[in-house]
Amino acid sequence: MRSIYVCHDTIQGIFSALYDAWVYNRHADVGIEFVGKVERQLFCQYIDVVENEKKVLAVERLIQKNLGENTYHDIYYALLADDAKKAEAVFQTMQAARALRNSRKIMEHLSNDSVTKVFELSRRVGNEAHLFQGFVRFRELQGGVLFSEIAPKSQVLTCIADYFYNRYPMENWMIHDKTHGMSLVHPKQKPWFLLTHDQADLQQMGSLIQVEDDYEDLWKTFFQSISIQERENYCCQRTHLPLRYRKEMVEFHERKVDRKNIGS
Repeated sequence: MRSIYVCHDTIQGIFSALYDAWVYNRHADVGIEFVGKVERQLFCQYIDVVENEKKVLAVERLIQKNLGENTYHDIYYALLADDAKKAEAVFQTMQAARALRNSRKIMEHLSNDSVTKVFELSRRVGNEAHLFQGFVRFRELQGGVLFSEIAPKSQVLTCIADYFYNRYPMENWMIHDKTHGMSLVHPKQKPWFLLTHDQADLQQMGSLIQVEDDYEDLWKTFFQSISIQERENYCCQRTHLPLRYRKEMVEFHERKVDRKNIGS
């Protein structure tokens, strides 16, 4: 009978599921599915995963020691992707590594479907995180906190955290992921941390955001004034700045900015 571990779609949840699968069903046919997305099948036993920090640390050490830091990086990024089968791909990659003389070279074995999937998911998340390093736009809350909203497909907050931590160490700032209901929070001169929100928190947060300020107006005016109509290239714009990123960017807010006058 196939064992399917059910966990939350978070790093802690998935690592806990990987721990249980590795310890109790290492040689069996194993599946990992996420809470709220389980599709029941016949002849399968479903096991609810109990999440805890001990399991997470054990899996981290296992991967880093036997597969290496580079592989751990690929696995961590892959598990942040928006993909229902990512956890199973990681588990099968770990299984495949056991058959190699040098398990640290597992990511070179792209003929293995699971390894290929982990590699592609990791690259996808890395590319999206890189884009958000340039696409994040901060606004100022009433208390002086810099605030930004993004809507990524993947859970990229931890991927971009150090970039903004190094860039704004003397500011209180927050980047809110609307897709996954969590925020990256950085108190001034302190380490960043992740915060999960409920609906009430989100409504209260929205009421604190200033609708407009002088700096936004100034940025929009600058963005519009640098346009050179004869060099407009909308296809090139969409290549470098896909439409799905523009909703949260100040430059593309409808007020005072006509998108058809935006330069190349």
